[in-house]
Amino acid sequence: MDSIPDQNLSRPMSDPRAPLILLAGQSHPKLAENIAKHVGTRLGACSVYNNTSRESIVQLQESIRGKEVYIIQSGSKQVNNDVFELLNMVYVCKTSSARKIVAVLPYMPYSQQCRMRRRACITAKLLAKMMCHTGINHLITMDLHQREIHGFFDCSVDNLRSSPFLLQYIIDNIPEYQKAVIVARSPSSTRRVSSYAERLRVSFAVIHGEAKMEEEQEIDGRTSPPPSATLSAPSSFACSYPSPIPSIQQKIKPSLSLVGSVKNKIAIILDDIIDDVEPWTLLGKFLKENGAVKVYCMAPHGVLSGEALRHINMSDSVDKVIVTNTVPLSEELAACAKIDVVDVSRLFGEAIRRIHNGESMSQLFTNVTAD
Repeated sequence: MDSIPDQNLSRPMSDPRAPLILLAGQSHPKLAENIAKHVGTRLGACSVYNNTSRESIVQLQESIRGKEVYIIQSGSKQVNNDVFELLNMVYVCKTSSARKIVAVLPYMPYSQQCRMRRRACITAKLLAKMMCHTGINHLITMDLHQREIHGFFDCSVDNLRSSPFLLQYIIDNIPEYQKAVIVARSPSSTRRVSSYAERLRVSFAVIHGEAKMEEEQEIDGRTSPPPSATLSAPSSFACSYPSPIPSIQQKIKPSLSLVGSVKNKIAIILDDIIDDVEPWTLLGKFLKENGAVKVYCMAPHGVLSGEALRHINMSDSVDKVIVTNTVPLSEELAACAKIDVVDVSRLFGEAIRRIHNGESMSQLFTNVTAD
């Protein structure tokens, strides 16, 4: 097979742009190769590995001085290793005098930890600060869990959308998709689901009840009970306990209920991440009990952790699982007949090309769905 020529070698001396180079970490080499192919260049020579003590080692094998470097590293099941490996690669490029460092992070790890939980921290902000302080100048990612994560970064962020690819999959691969119903896993996903439904000209439904994601409950840390009435207050206080604060009513999860109808319809459950598969299979069973003919589970990021393969194969309630290739799948998951993977590498390739050439990115955000 002929090697892909490096497009930077023939650049005229009058071209003010810095030469472009792509580097890839260990998390998703296949996606990195596909992106490089769409960009029309090769992956840079860089050795990334773990030594015997599992420390990340990064060694550049060609000069990047004065170049515009794009580091492709996604989140995988080795999430902490992926994060530190990315930081290591960014710092190596910074200390090697790269002109600009762009992190291409198709799936951002820790993105679900983007809100305050009881006696915890906003880990997504911690990761963003670490990346910026290490030296990235720009971030390209896809379908952040919450768009407010943009504000955690001190650099420019392009949050690409997978919706055009997923919508095209529905049109091409789901027979009679006009009779489908897009289903939100929880009320918080209604905006995204209604946006898909509007573009497909179909109806949508919302599931409410016990299957809500954990982050929807008691996430802001303001649920601590008032101090006990047995405590005495200092005399300098304006008031003393027991205080006039009303007692906090315990939150009780309602049983599963469906807002909308899926009777004799194809149900497409939509969210941004499929991690633990078991709750999805339970929702699929609930939808079929409500009359759904088929149930598809769809999300941009297929983390599929734990015993995902066993749950998918044993479930009669889920007919298909559709994800993009932002997260690498194991050989067993990739070979599963019930899992379809949509390739989004050309979107990242086009984003890199536009950023490098100083072109507008607005075309990549035309006719996309809402978050």
